[in-house]
Amino acid sequence: MWNFARARDRKLVRLMGQQTRPITILMADDDADDRQMTKEAFAESHLVNDLRCVEDGVELMDYLFRRGKYSDPASSPRPGLLLLDLNMPRKDGWEVLKEIKADPHLKTLRIVILTTSKSEEDILRGYNLSVASYITKPVTFSALLEVVRVLGKYWLEIVELPNGRTGTIDP
Repeated sequence: MWNFARARDRKLVRLMGQQTRPITILMADDDADDRQMTKEAFAESHLVNDLRCVEDGVELMDYLFRRGKYSDPASSPRPGLLLLDLNMPRKDGWEVLKEIKADPHLKTLRIVILTTSKSEEDILRGYNLSVASYITKPVTFSALLEVVRVLGKYWLEIVELPNGRTGTIDP
């Protein structure tokens, strides 16, 4: 039987000898309440990862390409995971996905769609654009908290990421 605690402990021991840092998680969502509830769920789940937020697809691409107010790498670290809403103003999630997947420096960014759409067409389209996961936004805080805990467990403890790091895409 697989023992997750033992696997996590082995990973922590292996990482102790390496230079590691928690990944930055970037959330792109135009709904201020959803961003705030997600921040609260991260805090309640005791995730040490830096959660950054942007409000729409244009701001997201500025962040990823380090344009404008995001030009300083110290204040806009490269994310290791993107939580992406599909329905945003100015530039929606589908346009953003196409741009990210077309860029050689961004195409390996792990993207989790976190949206209200339950459309089978949207789900298939997301996976056809190589998203890592497609999650329908939970309606209650307790359900969001469970999603955040599972995401944290999977992406931050179980998944092996490149270069012995905990999920950065910096070259």
